[in-house]
Amino acid sequence: MQTTPPSPDEAIDATRTWLERAVIGVNLCPFAKAVQRKGQVRYVVSEATQPLQLHADLVRELELLRDTDPETTDTTLLIHPYVLGDFLDFNEFLEVADDTVADLDLEGEIQVASFHPDFQFEGTAADDITNYTNRSPFPTLHLLREASIDRAVAAFPDASAIFETNMQTLDKLGHEGWSRLFIHDNDDTSGL
Repeated sequence: MQTTPPSPDEAIDATRTWLERAVIGVNLCPFAKAVQRKGQVRYVVSEATQPLQLHADLVRELELLRDTDPETTDTTLLIHPYVLGDFLDFNEFLEVADDTVADLDLEGEIQVASFHPDFQFEGTAADDITNYTNRSPFPTLHLLREASIDRAVAAFPDASAIFETNMQTLDKLGHEGWSRLFIHDNDDTSGL
């Protein structure tokens, strides 16, 4: 575990590796591969150390996503390694994020998904492997266009089965298999 705070570049590199090796590599999100391949994922590191600063960055990124052509940026990962490291605090901030979407009149246009290194589904043990479907290297707010979600769901035969499939995949993978995804074998991700 890293003891010094990561630089913004290190946070982006770790998040990109997680996206490529876990989210895409294990197929936790069948919609992620296309936007990553097309270079339509915006990686942004908030240097906020307080929730109010993060909120300002969230507003800026929501407005930027709203105003940007989806062919250029389809989705944004707002990585915030210096604030909301506690999962309960992070979870409380998600209500602020949803309220911000509403305040900006972006409901039905953009939604916020959440990823955290200590993500835990209600009713699961902290070390339950299924929590890893939403575990990222650093606290991250994923800003998604609803139109893109709708297109992806329409193209996917059974989008409602993704959650269950992910649980089964992680059960088979186990903690050891998850850890192996991040062994830095010369950072070669070409096999994914």
